[in-house]
Amino acid sequence: MTKKSPYKVHGFVCTNNRRGVRRSCADGDAVEVRAQLKEKIKNNGWWGKQVRISSSGCLGLCQQGPNVVLYPSGRVFCETSLDDVDQIIEEISEILDSKDSS
Repeated sequence: MTKKSPYKVHGFVCTNNRRGVRRSCADGDAVEVRAQLKEKIKNNGWWGKQVRISSSGCLGLCQQGPNVVLYPSGRVFCETSLDDVDQIIEEISEILDSKDSS
């Protein structure tokens, strides 16, 4: 059975940890970025209704990590730090605004 996603935006934050064997997203602020995104999404009233943020394994861009990808836009944020959280929230807001007007 297939269903349409209940979320207008689904974000994935790579938290893959290779434990120092090779570079991975967990070497940066990935866990903290995910936590801040979730907090800001909840504060905006989007959580669970329109937006979901999930952890993911490798997105294939570890040399540019930490990485965040938003669907359905397919927008990828690379070398993400806590300083980028507000920009990602702005992108989510723009996606939601465009979905509401269509």
